Amino acid sequence: MTPKSQKWMQLPRNIAIGHGAIADTGRMCTELKLGRSATIVTGRKTREIAGESVSDILSNDGFSTDIAIVTNADQENIDNTITAAEAASFLVGVGGGTVIDVAKLASTMLDIPFLSVPTAAAHDGIASMRASIARDGDTVSVPAQAPMGIIADTEIIARAPHRFLASGCGDLISNYTAVLDWELAHRLRNAPYSEYAATLSRMTAQIVMDRAETIKPELEESARLVIKALVSSGVAMSIAGSSMPASGSEHKFSHALDGIAPEPALHGEQCGVGTIMMMYLHGGNWQQIRDALRTVGAPTTAAELGIPDQCIIDALVRASEIRPERYTILGAGLTEDAAENVAKITGVCMSARLSA
Repeated sequence: MTPKSQKWMQLPRNIAIGHGAIADTGRMCTELKLGRSATIVTGRKTREIAGESVSDILSNDGFSTDIAIVTNADQENIDNTITAAEAASFLVGVGGGTVIDVAKLASTMLDIPFLSVPTAAAHDGIASMRASIARDGDTVSVPAQAPMGIIADTEIIARAPHRFLASGCGDLISNYTAVLDWELAHRLRNAPYSEYAATLSRMTAQIVMDRAETIKPELEESARLVIKALVSSGVAMSIAGSSMPASGSEHKFSHALDGIAPEPALHGEQCGVGTIMMMYLHGGNWQQIRDALRTVGAPTTAAELGIPDQCIIDALVRASEIRPERYTILGAGLTEDAAENVAKITGVCMSARLSA
Protein backbone atom coordinates (compact mmCIF):
# COMPACT_ATOMS: atom_id res chain seq x y z
CA MET A 1 0.00 0.00 0.00
CA THR A 2 1.27 3.47 -0.89
CA PRO A 3 1.80 5.61 2.26
CA LYS A 4 -0.34 8.73 2.54
CA SER A 5 2.76 10.91 2.33
CA GLN A 6 3.52 9.57 -1.15
CA LYS A 7 1.92 10.92 -4.32
CA TRP A 8 1.86 9.66 -7.87
CA MET A 9 2.82 12.23 -10.54
CA GLN A 10 2.16 11.70 -14.23
CA LEU A 11 4.29 13.88 -16.49
CA PRO A 12 4.81 13.84 -20.26
CA ARG A 13 7.97 11.91 -21.12
CA ASN A 14 8.76 13.52 -24.48
CA ILE A 15 7.92 17.04 -25.64
CA ALA A 16 8.65 18.42 -29.12
CA ILE A 17 7.95 22.11 -29.71
CA GLY A 18 9.00 23.94 -32.86
CA HIS A 19 8.64 24.57 -36.57
CA GLY A 20 7.73 21.35 -38.39
CA ALA A 21 7.66 19.31 -35.16
CA ILE A 22 4.73 17.27 -36.50
CA ALA A 23 7.16 15.46 -38.80
CA ASP A 24 8.68 13.78 -35.73
CA THR A 25 5.42 12.07 -34.72
CA GLY A 26 6.51 8.63 -35.90
CA ARG A 27 9.92 8.90 -34.30
CA MET A 28 8.41 9.92 -30.96
CA CYS A 29 5.93 7.02 -31.06
CA THR A 30 8.79 4.62 -31.79
CA GLU A 31 11.02 6.03 -29.04
CA LEU A 32 8.17 5.78 -26.54
CA LYS A 33 7.47 2.17 -27.64
CA LEU A 34 3.74 2.84 -27.98
CA GLY A 35 3.07 -0.07 -30.34
CA ARG A 36 2.31 -0.01 -34.05
CA SER A 37 -1.43 0.66 -34.19
CA ALA A 38 -2.77 4.19 -33.71
CA THR A 39 -6.18 5.80 -33.73
CA ILE A 40 -6.02 9.49 -34.66
CA VAL A 41 -8.65 11.39 -32.67
CA THR A 42 -9.45 14.67 -34.37
CA GLY A 43 -12.21 17.08 -35.38
CA ARG A 44 -13.72 17.80 -38.79
CA LYS A 45 -11.66 20.99 -39.29
CA THR A 46 -8.53 19.82 -37.49
CA ARG A 47 -8.53 16.64 -39.60
CA GLU A 48 -7.75 18.87 -42.59
CA ILE A 49 -5.33 21.08 -40.63
CA ALA A 50 -3.17 18.32 -39.16
CA GLY A 51 -5.06 15.07 -38.55
CA GLU A 52 -4.57 13.66 -42.06
CA SER A 53 -0.91 14.72 -41.98
CA VAL A 54 -0.31 12.84 -38.73
CA SER A 55 -2.04 9.77 -40.16
CA ASP A 56 0.12 9.92 -43.32
CA ILE A 57 3.33 10.44 -41.33
CA LEU A 58 2.59 7.43 -39.13
CA SER A 59 1.55 5.28 -42.09
CA ASN A 60 4.76 6.12 -43.91
CA ASP A 61 6.70 5.08 -40.80
CA GLY A 62 5.03 1.66 -40.76
CA PHE A 63 2.18 2.28 -38.29
CA SER A 64 -1.39 1.20 -38.96
CA THR A 65 -3.82 4.08 -38.45
CA ASP A 66 -7.53 4.81 -38.19
CA ILE A 67 -9.24 8.16 -37.72
CA ALA A 68 -12.02 8.92 -35.19
CA ILE A 69 -13.90 12.21 -35.53
CA VAL A 70 -14.93 14.14 -32.40
CA THR A 71 -17.68 16.77 -32.38
CA ASN A 72 -18.15 17.49 -28.67
CA ALA A 73 -16.50 16.73 -25.34
CA ASP A 74 -19.24 14.49 -23.99
CA GLN A 75 -19.75 10.86 -23.03
CA GLU A 76 -21.22 9.93 -26.41
CA ASN A 77 -18.08 11.07 -28.23
CA ILE A 78 -15.87 9.35 -25.65
CA ASP A 79 -17.82 6.09 -26.09
CA ASN A 80 -17.62 6.38 -29.89
CA THR A 81 -13.86 6.95 -29.67
CA ILE A 82 -13.42 3.94 -27.40
CA THR A 83 -15.33 1.78 -29.88
CA ALA A 84 -13.24 3.09 -32.80
CA ALA A 85 -9.99 2.49 -30.91
CA GLU A 86 -10.62 -0.99 -29.51
CA ALA A 87 -7.75 -2.46 -31.58
CA ALA A 88 -5.36 0.48 -31.13
CA SER A 89 -2.24 0.35 -29.00
CA PHE A 90 -2.29 4.14 -28.53
CA LEU A 91 -4.28 7.28 -29.39
CA VAL A 92 -3.13 10.56 -30.89
CA GLY A 93 -5.29 13.59 -30.10
CA VAL A 94 -4.88 16.10 -32.94
CA GLY A 95 -6.84 19.30 -32.46
CA GLY A 96 -8.06 21.73 -29.86
CA GLY A 97 -9.19 21.27 -26.28
CA THR A 98 -12.33 19.29 -27.10
CA VAL A 99 -10.45 16.73 -29.18
CA ILE A 100 -7.58 16.35 -26.74
CA ASP A 101 -9.92 16.00 -23.75
CA VAL A 102 -11.85 13.21 -25.50
CA ALA A 103 -8.62 11.46 -26.50
CA LYS A 104 -7.34 11.84 -22.96
CA LEU A 105 -10.43 10.30 -21.36
CA ALA A 106 -10.86 7.56 -23.98
CA SER A 107 -7.22 6.49 -23.60
CA THR A 108 -7.61 6.49 -19.82
CA MET A 109 -10.64 4.20 -20.03
CA LEU A 110 -8.91 1.96 -22.58
CA ASP A 111 -5.76 1.94 -20.42
CA ILE A 112 -3.53 2.82 -23.35
CA PRO A 113 -1.20 5.83 -23.81
CA PHE A 114 -1.92 8.88 -25.91
CA LEU A 115 -0.04 11.71 -27.58
CA SER A 116 -1.21 15.29 -27.48
CA VAL A 117 -0.85 17.18 -30.78
CA PRO A 118 -2.46 20.62 -30.32
CA THR A 119 -3.42 22.68 -33.36
CA ALA A 120 -4.00 25.79 -31.24
CA ALA A 121 -2.70 27.16 -27.93
CA ALA A 122 -6.06 27.92 -26.36
CA HIS A 123 -5.69 26.39 -22.85
CA ASP A 124 -3.50 24.22 -20.63
CA GLY A 125 -5.42 20.97 -21.13
CA ILE A 126 -2.84 19.94 -23.73
CA ALA A 127 -0.53 18.67 -20.96
CA SER A 128 -2.62 18.19 -17.82
CA MET A 129 -4.09 15.22 -15.96
CA ARG A 130 -7.57 16.77 -16.09
CA ALA A 131 -10.21 16.87 -18.81
CA SER A 132 -13.36 18.95 -19.20
CA ILE A 133 -16.51 17.13 -20.25
CA ALA A 134 -20.18 18.07 -20.63
CA ARG A 135 -22.29 16.16 -18.12
CA ASP A 136 -25.90 16.75 -17.07
CA GLY A 137 -25.95 20.18 -18.68
CA ASP A 138 -22.74 21.34 -16.97
CA THR A 139 -19.06 21.33 -17.86
CA VAL A 140 -17.12 19.36 -15.25
CA SER A 141 -13.42 18.74 -14.76
CA VAL A 142 -12.54 15.07 -14.27
CA PRO A 143 -9.27 13.22 -13.64
CA ALA A 144 -7.53 11.53 -16.56
CA GLN A 145 -4.02 10.48 -17.55
CA ALA A 146 -1.39 12.92 -18.74
CA PRO A 147 -0.17 12.56 -22.35
CA MET A 148 2.84 10.31 -22.84
CA GLY A 149 4.20 12.86 -25.29
CA ILE A 150 3.38 16.29 -26.70
CA ILE A 151 4.06 17.47 -30.24
CA ALA A 152 3.43 21.18 -30.73
CA ASP A 153 4.17 22.37 -34.26
CA THR A 154 4.53 26.14 -33.95
CA GLU A 155 3.98 26.61 -37.69
CA ILE A 156 0.51 25.08 -37.39
CA ILE A 157 -0.31 26.81 -34.10
CA ALA A 158 0.78 30.23 -35.39
CA ARG A 159 -1.61 29.85 -38.35
CA ALA A 160 -4.62 29.37 -36.06
CA PRO A 161 -6.81 32.43 -35.44
CA HIS A 162 -5.11 34.75 -32.94
CA ARG A 163 -8.19 34.51 -30.75
CA PHE A 164 -7.07 31.03 -29.69
CA LEU A 165 -3.60 32.18 -28.70
CA ALA A 166 -5.08 35.10 -26.75
CA SER A 167 -7.42 32.63 -25.03
CA GLY A 168 -4.41 30.55 -23.99
CA CYS A 169 -2.89 33.69 -22.50
CA GLY A 170 -6.10 34.28 -20.55
CA ASP A 171 -5.98 30.74 -19.18
CA LEU A 172 -2.35 31.22 -18.14
CA ILE A 173 -2.87 34.63 -16.52
CA SER A 174 -5.72 33.10 -14.51
CA ASN A 175 -3.10 31.06 -12.65
CA TYR A 176 -2.50 34.17 -10.53
CA THR A 177 -5.90 34.06 -8.86
CA ALA A 178 -5.97 30.24 -8.88
CA VAL A 179 -2.81 30.17 -6.74
CA LEU A 180 -4.18 32.90 -4.43
CA ASP A 181 -7.34 30.81 -3.95
CA TRP A 182 -5.23 27.71 -3.33
CA GLU A 183 -3.19 29.50 -0.67
CA LEU A 184 -6.42 30.75 0.92
CA ALA A 185 -7.87 27.23 0.97
CA HIS A 186 -4.65 25.96 2.52
CA ARG A 187 -4.73 28.56 5.30
CA LEU A 188 -8.45 28.39 6.07
CA ARG A 189 -9.38 24.80 5.18
CA ASN A 190 -6.01 23.01 5.42
CA ALA A 191 -6.20 22.01 1.75
CA PRO A 192 -3.11 20.10 0.55
CA TYR A 193 -0.63 22.57 -0.90
CA SER A 194 2.58 22.33 -2.93
CA GLU A 195 4.91 25.33 -2.88
CA TYR A 196 6.76 23.95 -5.90
CA ALA A 197 3.59 23.57 -7.98
CA ALA A 198 2.34 26.99 -6.89
CA THR A 199 5.63 28.65 -7.84
CA LEU A 200 5.67 26.97 -11.26
CA SER A 201 2.06 27.95 -11.92
CA ARG A 202 2.65 31.55 -10.88
CA MET A 203 5.76 31.68 -13.06
CA THR A 204 3.82 30.69 -16.18
CA ALA A 205 1.41 33.59 -15.58
CA GLN A 206 4.28 35.98 -14.98
CA ILE A 207 5.98 35.00 -18.25
CA VAL A 208 2.87 35.95 -20.22
CA MET A 209 2.48 39.19 -18.27
CA ASP A 210 6.11 40.15 -18.84
CA ARG A 211 6.04 39.29 -22.55
CA ALA A 212 2.52 40.46 -23.38
CA GLU A 213 3.70 43.07 -25.89
CA THR A 214 5.62 40.42 -27.87
CA ILE A 215 2.63 38.08 -28.31
CA LYS A 216 1.45 38.83 -31.84
CA PRO A 217 -0.72 37.14 -34.49
CA GLU A 218 0.91 34.65 -36.88
CA LEU A 219 4.24 34.83 -35.08
CA GLU A 220 5.83 31.47 -34.35
CA GLU A 221 7.87 32.84 -31.46
CA SER A 222 4.60 33.89 -29.79
CA ALA A 223 3.17 30.41 -30.33
CA ARG A 224 6.33 28.85 -28.87
CA LEU A 225 6.21 31.08 -25.78
CA VAL A 226 2.56 30.38 -25.03
CA ILE A 227 2.80 26.63 -25.70
CA LYS A 228 5.78 26.27 -23.36
CA ALA A 229 3.90 28.14 -20.65
CA LEU A 230 0.77 25.99 -21.17
CA VAL A 231 2.83 22.81 -20.87
CA SER A 232 4.42 24.13 -17.66
CA SER A 233 0.98 24.92 -16.27
CA GLY A 234 -0.16 21.38 -17.01
CA VAL A 235 2.96 20.02 -15.31
CA ALA A 236 2.20 22.14 -12.22
CA MET A 237 -1.18 20.42 -11.97
CA SER A 238 0.44 17.01 -12.28
CA ILE A 239 2.91 17.87 -9.52
CA ALA A 240 0.07 19.03 -7.27
CA GLY A 241 -2.09 16.02 -8.08
CA SER A 242 -5.02 18.36 -8.70
CA SER A 243 -6.06 21.29 -10.87
CA MET A 244 -5.80 23.77 -7.98
CA PRO A 245 -2.60 25.48 -9.23
CA ALA A 246 -4.47 26.56 -12.36
CA SER A 247 -8.16 26.51 -11.50
CA GLY A 248 -9.80 28.63 -8.84
CA SER A 249 -12.61 31.15 -8.53
CA GLU A 250 -12.05 32.43 -12.08
CA HIS A 251 -12.64 28.93 -13.45
CA LYS A 252 -15.76 28.55 -11.30
CA PHE A 253 -17.01 31.77 -12.88
CA SER A 254 -16.22 30.48 -16.38
CA HIS A 255 -17.97 27.15 -15.80
CA ALA A 256 -21.01 28.95 -14.36
CA LEU A 257 -21.04 31.20 -17.43
CA ASP A 258 -20.98 28.15 -19.71
CA GLY A 259 -24.37 27.15 -18.34
CA ILE A 260 -25.88 30.63 -18.47
CA ALA A 261 -24.64 32.48 -21.54
CA PRO A 262 -26.61 32.04 -24.80
CA GLU A 263 -23.28 31.54 -26.61
CA PRO A 264 -20.30 31.09 -24.26
CA ALA A 265 -16.93 32.47 -25.33
CA LEU A 266 -13.71 30.44 -25.33
CA HIS A 267 -12.72 28.93 -21.99
CA GLY A 268 -9.52 30.98 -21.66
CA GLU A 269 -11.32 34.18 -22.66
CA GLN A 270 -13.89 33.72 -19.91
CA CYS A 271 -11.23 32.77 -17.37
CA GLY A 272 -9.25 35.90 -18.24
CA VAL A 273 -12.26 38.15 -17.61
CA GLY A 274 -12.98 36.20 -14.43
CA THR A 275 -9.40 36.78 -13.29
CA ILE A 276 -9.85 40.55 -13.50
CA MET A 277 -12.82 40.37 -11.12
CA MET A 278 -11.34 37.75 -8.80
CA MET A 279 -8.11 39.71 -8.47
CA TYR A 280 -10.23 42.68 -7.40
CA LEU A 281 -11.85 40.50 -4.71
CA HIS A 282 -8.39 39.39 -3.58
CA GLY A 283 -7.36 43.05 -3.28
CA GLY A 284 -4.65 42.67 -5.92
CA ASN A 285 -3.65 44.65 -8.97
CA TRP A 286 -6.59 43.79 -11.22
CA GLN A 287 -5.77 46.71 -13.53
CA GLN A 288 -2.46 45.05 -14.42
CA ILE A 289 -4.31 41.85 -15.31
CA ARG A 290 -6.79 43.79 -17.46
CA ASP A 291 -4.02 45.69 -19.26
CA ALA A 292 -2.04 42.52 -20.05
CA LEU A 293 -5.14 40.84 -21.48
CA ARG A 294 -5.83 43.88 -23.64
CA THR A 295 -2.25 43.87 -24.86
CA VAL A 296 -2.40 40.26 -26.07
CA GLY A 297 -5.80 40.89 -27.68
CA ALA A 298 -7.97 38.99 -25.20
CA PRO A 299 -11.43 40.22 -24.10
CA THR A 300 -11.73 42.23 -20.88
CA THR A 301 -15.46 43.09 -20.90
CA ALA A 302 -18.79 41.34 -21.28
CA ALA A 303 -19.32 43.13 -24.59
CA GLU A 304 -16.00 41.84 -25.93
CA LEU A 305 -16.95 38.33 -24.83
CA GLY A 306 -20.24 38.76 -26.71
CA ILE A 307 -22.16 37.92 -23.54
CA PRO A 308 -24.96 40.01 -21.96
CA ASP A 309 -24.07 41.87 -18.76
CA GLN A 310 -26.76 40.08 -16.78
CA CYS A 311 -25.18 36.71 -17.61
CA ILE A 312 -21.94 37.94 -16.04
CA ILE A 313 -23.79 38.96 -12.87
CA ASP A 314 -25.69 35.69 -12.69
CA ALA A 315 -22.48 33.69 -13.21
CA LEU A 316 -20.74 35.60 -10.41
CA VAL A 317 -23.64 34.84 -8.07
CA ARG A 318 -23.73 31.14 -9.00
CA ALA A 319 -19.99 30.53 -9.30
CA SER A 320 -19.56 29.34 -5.70
CA GLU A 321 -21.96 26.45 -6.46
CA ILE A 322 -19.46 25.02 -8.97
CA ARG A 323 -17.28 22.44 -7.18
CA PRO A 324 -18.42 23.72 -3.76
CA GLU A 325 -15.80 21.53 -2.05
CA ARG A 326 -13.08 23.77 -3.53
CA TYR A 327 -12.72 26.83 -1.29
CA THR A 328 -11.97 30.14 -3.03
CA ILE A 329 -12.26 33.89 -2.45
CA LEU A 330 -15.95 33.53 -3.39
CA GLY A 331 -16.60 31.80 -0.07
CA ALA A 332 -20.28 30.91 0.24
CA GLY A 333 -21.12 33.13 -2.71
CA LEU A 334 -21.69 36.75 -3.75
CA THR A 335 -24.98 38.55 -3.46
CA GLU A 336 -26.33 40.09 -6.65
CA ASP A 337 -25.51 43.58 -5.35
CA ALA A 338 -21.93 42.52 -4.61
CA ALA A 339 -21.63 40.90 -8.03
CA GLU A 340 -22.89 44.05 -9.75
CA ASN A 341 -20.41 46.12 -7.78
CA VAL A 342 -17.46 43.93 -8.80
CA ALA A 343 -18.48 43.95 -12.45
CA LYS A 344 -19.00 47.72 -12.44
CA ILE A 345 -15.77 48.69 -10.67
CA THR A 346 -13.61 46.48 -12.89
CA GLY A 347 -15.36 47.70 -16.04
CA VAL A 348 -16.40 44.19 -17.08
CA CYS A 349 -20.03 45.30 -17.29
CA MET A 350 -21.03 48.77 -18.44
CA SER A 351 -24.84 48.61 -18.72
CA ALA A 352 -26.93 51.62 -17.76
CA ARG A 353 -28.49 49.71 -14.89
CA LEU A 354 -25.08 48.91 -13.39
CA SER A 355 -23.86 52.48 -13.92
CA ALA A 356 -26.90 54.07 -12.32
